[in-house]
Formats: sequence, C-alpha cells, structure tokens
Amino acid sequence: MATQASIVERRTEKLDVRVSPTIKSKLQAAAACTHRTMSDFVLDSALSRADEVLADRRVFSLDAEAWTAFQEALDAPAKVLPRMRKLLQESSVFENAAALENEG
Repeated sequence: MATQASIVERRTEKLDVRVSPTIKSKLQAAAACTHRTMSDFVLDSALSRADEVLADRRVFSLDAEAWTAFQEALDAPAKVLPRMRKLLQESSVFENAAALENEG
C-alpha cells in the first residue's frame, strides 16, 4: 500500500538505481504479481522500509517494569563523571586544527 505522501505529492525528482539483471527480473516479477508498475512497486517498497527504519528511531515500546525503570533513570540525579568532565574541558580537535591553520 502506498504511503500518503506518495499518493498526494507530485513526483518531480528522479532516483536512479543500478541493479544486476537478476535483481531487475525479480523486481519486475514481483511488480507483475501485484499488478503494478515496477516504479510503483519499488517506490512503495522503499517507502514502507523507510517508515519502519524511521519509526525505530522515533518510537519505542516498553513493558510496565521497563517503563518504571526508564522513568527512574530519567528522574535520578545526574552522575558526576570525572573522565567526562576532563574530556569536556580539553580543547577539541576542531579548535586544535583551527589553531594550526592560523599559525600557518
């Protein structure tokens, strides 16, 4: 099933993909089985996969016990991390690189 964006938005951009003859035949066969063009089949498949990948980075589910532990971790006071404090007080590699450029 096509996502809402692919139905409503006008297609103005081109996307080229190089594939082997075997892959192309497989995609053509799958598109034919679903009575769709290969472009529509590939686009819908790619968008579905993109939605899955992006959802994994935006939404996560926890059972009640894990949710309680998660909330407790969020509510806990910040830990003092001496090595992190030291690291953040050091010059960054970008500052060091800029200083070297200014010398030269």
